[in-house]
Amino acid sequence: MANLPPLRLLLTFDAVCRLGSMQRAAQSLNVTPPAVTQAIRALEQEIGVCLLDRSAKPAVPTEAGERISRAVRNGFALIEDTIAETRHAAGVSDHRLTLCCTLGFATYWLMPRLSDFYARHPDITVNVHAPPSDQPVLSTGLDVAFRYGRGDWTDGRTWKLFDERACPVARPDVIAEARKAGELEEAVLIDVRLGSPHLWDSWSDYFAQRQIRRSSRPGHTFDNYVQAVQAALDGRGVMLGWQSITRKLVDDGALAAWPEGVHDFGTAYFVTCSHGALKKKAAKAFVDWVRRQPAH
Repeated sequence: MANLPPLRLLLTFDAVCRLGSMQRAAQSLNVTPPAVTQAIRALEQEIGVCLLDRSAKPAVPTEAGERISRAVRNGFALIEDTIAETRHAAGVSDHRLTLCCTLGFATYWLMPRLSDFYARHPDITVNVHAPPSDQPVLSTGLDVAFRYGRGDWTDGRTWKLFDERACPVARPDVIAEARKAGELEEAVLIDVRLGSPHLWDSWSDYFAQRQIRRSSRPGHTFDNYVQAVQAALDGRGVMLGWQSITRKLVDDGALAAWPEGVHDFGTAYFVTCSHGALKKKAAKAFVDWVRRQPAH
């Protein structure tokens, strides 16, 4: 044990390899990017080899880095599995649930409903993880995942919750001003750019499917939907709003929808329960409850 590097350095290196960039690792660990860079260099000095190929953008693990990464991941997985088994033996896991979903879904759809679940199941604790990559994955230790797409996951049992729709939204005065000025494509647009360009449909997809030519007018770009919604509420432009996130804001009058702007990309929201959690009391109760929830 005396020859092991500090756990903090190993955790940082694992986050970089798992998330694919130092920037995302910094967000996940709630530290600055320079702190991640410093930790990786300290780990390389501890081990005596280069772990990242920095000539690639973003940096990728070297052959030695891949070996270390696998060992660290396997070690953490063993620890997580052992803790889960210990909790299960003690009966703790039957009253605890860990789920993952996007930040926007957690903020605008899930959290306002959780009080109803707690009222029905006061003995169950729900832990919510929102990965900075906005790509919920059922990794070790996670019981349930909310995901957007077409339902083609195989890492658990999946149920469809509701069809998702997109519609341009903005503050009512911004919508009115944009309509006076011309067409939607001429408005100042609020974009959300995520790590995977194919995970979420974007303004480019919206205009392409509606056969509209997008203008080159500059807009605003954010890396999650919570920031984009706030920008729309501040009157900074028009965002492509997902109804699970923006429907209540439209109903309350804080935002307005572009007339006849609703578009169906053929996608939906799903809930997946991991194979290991299917027998847990907490997971079963939560999935049964969430499947009864209205879409909006």
